[in-house]
Amino acid sequence: MDLKTKLPVGILGATGMVGQRFIQLLENHPWFQVAWLAASDRSSGKTYGEAAKWRLDTPLPERIAQMTVQPAEPFGAPPGNLPRVIFAALDPAIAREMEPAFANAGCAVISNSSAFRMAPNVPLVIPEINAQHLHLIEEQPSRAESGGYMVTNPNCSTIGLALALKPIEARFGIEQIFVTTMQAVSGAGYPGVSSMDILGNVVPYIGSEEEKMEAETLKLLGKLNGHVVEPLHAKISAQCNRVAVEDGHTESVSIKLGNKLGRTVTHEDLLAAWAEFRPLAGQGLPTAPHQPIEWASQNDRPQPRLDRNRGNGMAVTVGRLRPCPVLDWKFTVLSHNTIRGAAGAAILNAELLASLGKLEPVAQAVVRA
Repeated sequence: MDLKTKLPVGILGATGMVGQRFIQLLENHPWFQVAWLAASDRSSGKTYGEAAKWRLDTPLPERIAQMTVQPAEPFGAPPGNLPRVIFAALDPAIAREMEPAFANAGCAVISNSSAFRMAPNVPLVIPEINAQHLHLIEEQPSRAESGGYMVTNPNCSTIGLALALKPIEARFGIEQIFVTTMQAVSGAGYPGVSSMDILGNVVPYIGSEEEKMEAETLKLLGKLNGHVVEPLHAKISAQCNRVAVEDGHTESVSIKLGNKLGRTVTHEDLLAAWAEFRPLAGQGLPTAPHQPIEWASQNDRPQPRLDRNRGNGMAVTVGRLRPCPVLDWKFTVLSHNTIRGAAGAAILNAELLASLGKLEPVAQAVVRA
């Protein structure tokens, strides 16, 4: 995509951990520039440097530090300055009210929240998997009224799993999925899990996580039939655990295959499916990894510390592929939960929308309260 000037974008929930990751990843983005920041009432009116306790491993950009945090509402920007593109990093309870308000005001709301992921007319998208589901934005009332709409990316644990499964499902079919996760503490935000609860420990419960993984995976791997996504017809069981790892979700996966190939699926067949899976090649999306699924051949890989930053944090790493005595095959998946699993996923969705002309400004009339 050839852009003469960068598109201004806003961030809702800018002071939180995902909001900070958005700022970090967008700082040198060739297409987008952060032009508007919004957060809770306790932060609005302050400079970002005053409002946010910066927690990432790169310096807070000085330009961002000097920006004033605006109220988290569509009319919090000066007249005419509300960006067309809004990245949302909100708690689901807040997102349920706020994201539709921004869509109704004419914004393309690209959300990391779970609030609308399973709504029938809201696309839940991983560009490598189901870009065609973006057609659902045309079913949203705000699209016809103001040009605004909502698009979501999946839960952080779902993204790694769904990416690893997609090329397998496409070639061979999948009938059953069993997954056990070991999820990093950064997935709980900041301050997240108490050190007394997580150090030397495993917490075998993350609220609503298992339900999200099960429902979202089937929607992502499903097919758009007219105006409805028909979920993948497969059974899935997820068990989710919080572990004392800073970044990077590790997942142990077992699958039962279908019979699309018409013969026994081999180890080499599965490796080829992953290696040849490059659906975004040639599209020029800046955040898209060259190889979205990377194979780690060592017996003790992937590991969060060693592999989470592959593809600038946007690639999923698979390893330990071997026969499963209960189902058919089992393997390990690793993904960076706050990059590929959160902010980076939303940015890649925005790049895809931009390449399709879906971020172009539209005439809108905003009636202020």
